[in-house]
Amino acid sequence: MLLKRRFLDGIVDGSISLVFRRWRKPTVKAGGTLKTAVGVLAIDEVESTPLSKVRAVDAKRAGYSSLDELKAELSKRDEGDVYRIKVRYVGADPRIALRSKSRIGSGEFDALLVHLQRWDGTTPWVRRTLGLIERHPGRRAGDLAAELKQETAPFKLNVRKLKALGLTESLEVGYRLAPRGRAVLARLGR
Repeated sequence: MLLKRRFLDGIVDGSISLVFRRWRKPTVKAGGTLKTAVGVLAIDEVESTPLSKVRAVDAKRAGYSSLDELKAELSKRDEGDVYRIKVRYVGADPRIALRSKSRIGSGEFDALLVHLQRWDGTTPWVRRTLGLIERHPGRRAGDLAAELKQETAPFKLNVRKLKALGLTESLEVGYRLAPRGRAVLARLGR
């Protein structure tokens, strides 16, 4: 679930506690969390609701100036049901602190190496992907994927895996290695 910055900022400051989406099926579930540009959000409730049951107060709690504005936004997509999602800010994204950690102890590195080797399996991609991002920070994902002769979607999935370990950072366009990613790549050998 992608959220615009104005909505994220409202969730952080507590002025927004609801999100409405029109989906064929929900992409989040109650009890889960969502990592965003501003930190981690808790997904407290997800329920299908008829649009006729959404009230002006709900629109305000979702960050809209009026019910008409919310309905106009939801009408941009005509397929699926309307879902009411109750959200709250939990805290900073733990990947941010992890990314800046360039000093990695040998035990931690060994555990990380086992993890990366498991991902590599029969088609090694970790070192190649980290090296490519290091050489081309800010380059579009589609261009990087093409250089590795991969489709864009699987490439992005792999980069998200690396990001979850604090090795890469997403930019407005493309990616860059985090200090932790540079340290890991150096220890893996370029």
